[in-house]
Amino acid sequence: MDILDQLRSTLGHDAVLTGSGTAKWDQDWTGAYQSTPLAVLRPRNTSDVSAIIKIAYRTKTPVVPVSGNTGLNGGAQAQGALLLSLDRLNTISVLDVQGRTATVGAGVILSNLHTATEEHDLIFPLTFGARGSAMIGGVLSTNAGGSNVLRYGNTRDLVLGIEVVMANGEIMNLMGALHKDNSGLNLKHLMIGAEGTLGIITQAVVKLFAKPQAYATAMVATASLSAALDLLHRVQSTTGGAVEAFEYMPRDFIDGHLALVKTAKPPFNAAYDVNILIEVGATAPRDARPQPDGSIPITSLLQDTLGDMLMDGSVLDAVVAQNEAQRAAMWARREAAAEIAFAKRPFVDTDIAVALPDVAVFLDRMKLRLSAIDANATDLIVAHLGDGNIHYTAYPSTNDLDLAQAIKEAVEDEVQILGGSFSAEHGVGISKLATMRRRKDKTALTAMRAIKSALDPHNILNPGKTIPD
Repeated sequence: MDILDQLRSTLGHDAVLTGSGTAKWDQDWTGAYQSTPLAVLRPRNTSDVSAIIKIAYRTKTPVVPVSGNTGLNGGAQAQGALLLSLDRLNTISVLDVQGRTATVGAGVILSNLHTATEEHDLIFPLTFGARGSAMIGGVLSTNAGGSNVLRYGNTRDLVLGIEVVMANGEIMNLMGALHKDNSGLNLKHLMIGAEGTLGIITQAVVKLFAKPQAYATAMVATASLSAALDLLHRVQSTTGGAVEAFEYMPRDFIDGHLALVKTAKPPFNAAYDVNILIEVGATAPRDARPQPDGSIPITSLLQDTLGDMLMDGSVLDAVVAQNEAQRAAMWARREAAAEIAFAKRPFVDTDIAVALPDVAVFLDRMKLRLSAIDANATDLIVAHLGDGNIHYTAYPSTNDLDLAQAIKEAVEDEVQILGGSFSAEHGVGISKLATMRRRKDKTALTAMRAIKSALDPHNILNPGKTIPD
């Protein structure tokens, strides 16, 4: 029996899409990675996924998992492969308010989880611009970061248990809601961030947190990135570590937003080189309860702190959101980053991380390197400054592959010199595969290949991604 006939017999005809039925999945959000899969499969549950993988294992057919298809590195490209869409595994089966956990399918859209938890005054704190389409499976597979890593950590820090279908179709159940489990190797962390190369994540138990009862959000201008870090530390100190987000947007980014969104307004009356979005979340009632004059204590605390810093010259300007509409406008500016970055072509996009004090060092060095490589090139930066994650996009003057490669290697050079990482939160996929080969520790690569070979001996799970041959 033909493999597609086997799959139709197992899953039903409506779960096996071919021809024009695969159009929705034929390219990623950027349009940079296009492919024609053998078929798109839409399993309904973990048993269906297991059955698919068993057939693929027996026939040695490659399988590529896909969630919201909002990745930027080609991790879901599936030329001639079975593209496994997890969109039907979209159930929040348990929401444990007392234990502060949720059991979610890999196809649950991130924003839907946000909505479900907020009804109980809880949050799943992972958030980023694509939350309305990104799914839990993709979030786990790339160990996504986002804007709240500063307070809550990366995806790995937010997951207690997972269920994984292995390369032979067997189901590995690690679905405990335990905060402590030292029973052998941490296979959960091994699977998270592996981009579907070691197994297909079908379910997870994730941590929930108390929803902040009030937010204090502001745009702040500083004279330098060093001064911005002083701002971060000062607000962390005065609020008891309640800073949730600390985002850096330079002048060029603000200009790009104004050009892209015609209804947008600048953050300040004057233009500044260093613009920071800072948000503080208050969970204690004493910090969130309106005062007789209508003021919110956490907002007043942020305003007073910024006022003091304005007086002593530590900051240049500040605007504190006075209502939800103003807060939303501040966040809309930051979350338009992908649209701003990709509005101009050709581009070379990178996603790197360095130690906090080295953010300014990296940017200064790259300005010189970029100019030396291409005198007419420009760049665009936006950064999760609180955790050292920089989204650095360069725009070479010509669409030349050698020129783009020279820029990538310059970024790699500077990151390596500073002891940073060339992949911070978007995964490796295809686009960083050559970088992995050049820059990753050779012993680490050998270990990765050994693990891949042991767990996926036929190399059917997302082959050609993440781990270079």
